[in-house]
Amino acid sequence: MKQDNALSVINSKPHYMLLDGLRGVAAILVLFYHIYEGFSFAEVTNNAGSGIIAVLNHGHIAVDFFFILSGFVISYAYDSRWEKMSTWQFFKRRLIRLHPMLIMGAIIGFASFAFVGFERWDGTTAPISWVMVALLLTMFMIPAVPGIPYEVRGNGEMFPLNGPGWSLFFEYVGNILYALFIRRLSTKVLAVLTFLLGCIHAWFFLGDVSWYGMIGVGWTIDKVNFFGGLVRMLFPFTMGMLLARTFKPMKVKGAFWICILLLITLFSVPYIESKGNVNFNCLYEFVCIAFIFPLIVWLGACGSNDEVSAMTNRISMVLGAMSYPLYIVHYPIMYIFYAWLIDKQYYTLQDCLCVVILVITASILLAFLCLKFYDEPVRRWLTKKMNRRSE
Repeated sequence: MKQDNALSVINSKPHYMLLDGLRGVAAILVLFYHIYEGFSFAEVTNNAGSGIIAVLNHGHIAVDFFFILSGFVISYAYDSRWEKMSTWQFFKRRLIRLHPMLIMGAIIGFASFAFVGFERWDGTTAPISWVMVALLLTMFMIPAVPGIPYEVRGNGEMFPLNGPGWSLFFEYVGNILYALFIRRLSTKVLAVLTFLLGCIHAWFFLGDVSWYGMIGVGWTIDKVNFFGGLVRMLFPFTMGMLLARTFKPMKVKGAFWICILLLITLFSVPYIESKGNVNFNCLYEFVCIAFIFPLIVWLGACGSNDEVSAMTNRISMVLGAMSYPLYIVHYPIMYIFYAWLIDKQYYTLQDCLCVVILVITASILLAFLCLKFYDEPVRRWLTKKMNRRSE
């Protein structure tokens, strides 16, 4: 019964509905960012341009927004519950929340790769045996090292069947560190840790250690990306925890719509050219992560405590439910879209508006179907099974 008591107490806490909605907005912005990333990728592949993303240039830092949201929500939900819940019970809850869709994302990624005949980016064909190995390892969240046979697409991705899986890998690392270590820290010590991580984050990205010119590391598993991805996750994650522990709500009317406008504006700023030893594009993204994202989370949390319209609550609920499935399932569709753009040599939205609408519609529809007919039923079944075992 220990687990049932923990669940009932956790579920009785007030829910920050608007933060769920903001997660959904960020997932949609990631979808649009990847559309424009496709045009950039096609330009570079066909030697037709600089490859700088023209629209939503900073959309990749939506992942960093997810990390700060995750730290806030996990700290809020679990920090005061550990007397009624074991570490293993926490891990089981997180696995139930995250892993079913991760497995589905791997399967959809396999189907997407099969659709293009298992063709790598260099035009060769990946052996089906290694694709099956990649599928199995992705399901168990075991990353691929660049150059080994089960890195089947040949682009260096940690999870070649579904690239965004890299952020879930670091999310898992963050959850493990939280349960074993970070949750035990006092608020003052957590503040010191967050500050130190912020200093490391600033050193790594403002100095452009990765030579990417942006905070876009973590997707592959070389030394720079692994360290950068770890710092990229830990700084906003611990900052989200710190924000949850020190949060004092105020009345903020229209908080949800203010936050949406801020996110769109931040992601839409054009690429900033560097001067001297400081990468100004990375500096801008660091400011977003270190200062503006916490403000947006604070505003969203404040708005959740105000009286908001039924429509806003409904929109937030739908967006929140769709956010994770959309993030997981959309990129396999992008692989097909990217290959098509390269083949047709299309580099702007005007070149292929109808296909872009089809890609967006298919991504959202697939996410909805996965949510309603797979993710929610599977999570309900696993939760009931876990509860029966704890009785």
